Amino acid sequence: MTVAVETGLWQLDTTASTVALRHKTMWGLVTVKGTFGAVTGQGEVRSDGSAIGTVTLDATTLDTGNAKRDTHLRSADFFDADHHPEITFAVRSAELRDGDQVHVVGQLTARGISRPQSFTARLIGSDADSLTLDAELSVDRDQFGMGWNQLGMIRGLTTVAATLRFVRTAA
Repeated sequence: MTVAVETGLWQLDTTASTVALRHKTMWGLVTVKGTFGAVTGQGEVRSDGSAIGTVTLDATTLDTGNAKRDTHLRSADFFDADHHPEITFAVRSAELRDGDQVHVVGQLTARGISRPQSFTARLIGSDADSLTLDAELSVDRDQFGMGWNQLGMIRGLTTVAATLRFVRTAA
């Protein structure tokens, strides 16, 4: 990042951070929305202004407001949470560019399958002790072994939206 964000170690503020997903289903007529109840993470802003870190989601905490659907999403048809309870995004590089735009490059791992992923986040707030990022990215669930698609009802990309607040950790 740049002078707008202090160098050092940062910890995700789990009470002020959210990660949600949405996906069109029923041939694009219905949007399924869900949130992950447990999100953790940490990062480091280096002296050159770049940042690295990890955000981890507990796949067993996905809540769409429908218990039967949630059980199915946690099953081997989708997240296979019994065998792969964590979804991780390892940030290899994050750089502040063009004002508040943060270019993020990393690796997404779900169901034990890792794929490169890049997107642009937005720095929506920062001071000496905290920073908040908003991000939205598209994920092709087929690339992670989540190709279940009964009667062709579920097509296209899943959108992941995150608001992540990090606080400075004591040195």
